[in-house]
Amino acid sequence: MKIQKVTAVYYSATGNTKQVTESIARRIGETLGVPVAADDFTLPQNRKEERHYGKEELVVFGTPVYAGRVPNKMLPEVQRLFHADGALAIPVVTFGNRNFDNGLIELRGELEKNGFHTVAGAGVAASHVFSDQIAPGRPDEADWKAIESFAVSAAERINKLEEIPAPVTVRGDDPVGPYYTPLGLDGKPAVFLKAKPLTRAELCDGCGICARVCPMGSIDAANPASVTGICIKCQACVKECPRQAKYFDDPAFLSHVAMLEKNYTRRAEPEFFLS
Repeated sequence: MKIQKVTAVYYSATGNTKQVTESIARRIGETLGVPVAADDFTLPQNRKEERHYGKEELVVFGTPVYAGRVPNKMLPEVQRLFHADGALAIPVVTFGNRNFDNGLIELRGELEKNGFHTVAGAGVAASHVFSDQIAPGRPDEADWKAIESFAVSAAERINKLEEIPAPVTVRGDDPVGPYYTPLGLDGKPAVFLKAKPLTRAELCDGCGICARVCPMGSIDAANPASVTGICIKCQACVKECPRQAKYFDDPAFLSHVAMLEKNYTRRAEPEFFLS
């Protein structure tokens, strides 16, 4: 099957998913000898227009998992914005060292519904955005070697395709189950849906970076301490603030982070799937 173009498509609030998705797309493009493009739909202004992909295109589609699935505020955007007329696709999810649960199979299913034909898939461990103690430095050198090997294998598989493949078999429940319930240190559900980032006034200089990187457009650029909309706990504002002025102090959220630090510091390996 002749591919003329590869596009890395991703939602990536803190950059991990961007890095992984672009790396896979770039290596596949090099192997196939075709141009590679990138389409970042993280920010609201990049989610206004629908995209359509043809039969001679390959999309490497990446998203992190939130609570073991495609982020619930991004799922409708995936469904609404991205459509294909037989384009090939590789769903890719990143996860913060706990588990990608049903995130990959859910993304695969949504791409298939939107007219893509999935030919491979990947679940890649990345540093957890909630804590520097969970999977620090991931993906690391060993991960990148495995990612590159997967990309080359996927490209070779695509190059040999002579007919439309069946959807790639990946790990997960079909039909997809509920979102993972975050737990606190006491083992009970930790409810922090309404938690929002706070601002250390003595550190904030009003630069507005936090407002510019918020995927939900929820931070007031004129008053960064004001979070007027939904917070999805992506940590973009916390990670990108050059003065470390943003933070969370919600007790349930902090208890969940402590639980993760206690139970999920072991090394989770990336998983790769080929049709």
